[in-house]
Amino acid sequence: MAPSVRRGRSGNRAPADEAAAWILAGRAFVRDRLQPVEIAISEDGRILAIGKVLSGAPRHDVGEGVILPSATDLHVHFREPGGPADVETIATGTVQAALGGVALVGEMPNTDPPVADVDALAEKEARVRTRAAVDVLLYAAPSDPRALGRLAVRAGAFKLYLSPTTGIATPPDPAQLGPLLVRLASLGLPVAVHAEDPTRFARDSDPKDPTDWNRARPPSSERAAVERLLELAPPALRLHIAHVTEVASVVRLREAGVSFEATPQHLLLSQRSGTSPRTKVNPPLRSEADRRALWESFVRGEVPCLASDHAPHSTTSKDRPFPLAPSGMPGTETMLPLFLARVRTGELELPRLVAAACDRPARWFGQPHGRIAVGHRAHLLVVDFRVRTRLGARRLHAPCGWTAFEGSEAIFPREHYFHGERIVSDGEFVGRSNGTVVRPEFAPQPR
Repeated sequence: MAPSVRRGRSGNRAPADEAAAWILAGRAFVRDRLQPVEIAISEDGRILAIGKVLSGAPRHDVGEGVILPSATDLHVHFREPGGPADVETIATGTVQAALGGVALVGEMPNTDPPVADVDALAEKEARVRTRAAVDVLLYAAPSDPRALGRLAVRAGAFKLYLSPTTGIATPPDPAQLGPLLVRLASLGLPVAVHAEDPTRFARDSDPKDPTDWNRARPPSSERAAVERLLELAPPALRLHIAHVTEVASVVRLREAGVSFEATPQHLLLSQRSGTSPRTKVNPPLRSEADRRALWESFVRGEVPCLASDHAPHSTTSKDRPFPLAPSGMPGTETMLPLFLARVRTGELELPRLVAAACDRPARWFGQPHGRIAVGHRAHLLVVDFRVRTRLGARRLHAPCGWTAFEGSEAIFPREHYFHGERIVSDGEFVGRSNGTVVRPEFAPQPR
């Protein structure tokens, strides 16, 4: 067993009988700023101590790198079960997450079959336990009221769709939405909602490009759904709104104190970013003015969470005529690197990014990581901001073989430590399939 860590000049420390396996040293994002520290990590992958000088265990200095907490991606679709393996699986998706600096993903329930009962959830749990490279929180779909109690004992969260989507053909009856939200609140789990009101969608629409798609599913459908949720949701509901696309929703949700996320596609792309069906997503890409306003809100720290909505489809299906192409794009591998590049250029402050990609998502999932703090899991990244790259599908790891961010600048983690074990080295995955299924360990803490 490794000797106990001895603290040097300053820092926080675990109980004296705790043993450290090793020490990570360098400039780290601790207490909302970069500072030179040493981080002691236990045999079981927790942060034991943080100080200026630590001793008593082997030491790894990251040199010119910067130590950051790993990200949490609240919103991914790994297409397993039911999806073709050449598009995505839990194994391929979680490796992409690891390479992109993500240590925990929230896997959505709209697979085939959907995760709407305990049997489907148990099958998915088994797949994660043998295939996942990082930890996975499993959402369940609250489609069957009779299954909710049993699902709440095992699921990590619920995902509610207010409009039809892949795998979920029928949204809840509007008359039953209020009672459903009350029931979900009583179960205590986080509840994420795809907030689009289908009654506001254009009828007899024949979309030819992202601009038409934005007209077909307009921002008013999001605003109406958000207002309806805020009207009906009881105060006890741990509510989170997925993929918010406009500032009006940001303002309303902040006023109500409700958690929400924005995606890289809605922050960085608009309906002017090309006519290809590869930019077809739900909700649609908005106008350039809406995108710019959402980005400025994110930069000011008004958007609490960043999430990828990773939803890959094959090039064959995406390159069909626009009305026939499915919605969604890959993104868990590129989410954090795209925004690290914007930190490098000065467009975004590092504390804003760490809060939105690492700290707040982990808190909403009730997980002890996302910050470099004693007692937290040692999910840590080493980033060299001098090493930039241009995104290209050939260099990425999504089996679907394409990215909507082709040619964009990105900064990938040089190293990634998962429970204190190195799983990425020099940009290559070197880990194992030892991710686990996690559930909330505590209720979200405001910050």
